[in-house]
Amino acid sequence: MPRIFIGLDLPSHIDDHLDLVGGGIPGARWEGRDRLHVTLRFIGDVEGARLRALYAALDGVRSPPLSLQIAGVGLFPPRGEPRVVWAGFADDRGLVDLQRRIERALVHADFDPEPRKFAAHVTLARLRDASPDRVAAFLSHHALLRTEPFECDAFFVYSSILSPAGAKHRIERRFGLDG
Repeated sequence: MPRIFIGLDLPSHIDDHLDLVGGGIPGARWEGRDRLHVTLRFIGDVEGARLRALYAALDGVRSPPLSLQIAGVGLFPPRGEPRVVWAGFADDRGLVDLQRRIERALVHADFDPEPRKFAAHVTLARLRDASPDRVAAFLSHHALLRTEPFECDAFFVYSSILSPAGAKHRIERRFGLDG
């Protein structure tokens, strides 16, 4: 059964830009341009009537289109051994607002609330036994990372199937942002 999540797709020129950033950290598994996205809400294993309830809840979400710009890089967790390298946003207020609207719609449809605080980001790499010096060098080298601004006029429900080479994501349904 595929895992389900809600997210934003990135324009291909932004995927290309972020894909060029990857590299320079032995022990990192870079996501690659086909897996770059912004996760707004992880759902998990769901199908049938529960998936239809998810779609119905999301049909009611209204939000204006977003103007976004990638800016800077960081690590999760912020303290301790890093596990994820991410790219952030110059201004994430629109993303935070959209995520809250989605969360309210899902809770109203009897989905469990998301226990983790939302942090708007694009996962660039997953780390395993990466050299702290190489991670620090990557962060320093890309601290001023910026893309050109871009527009997002929809969010998506994705399915994700795990494999040894990484997850395979597929867009299942589009939800327009129109205010």
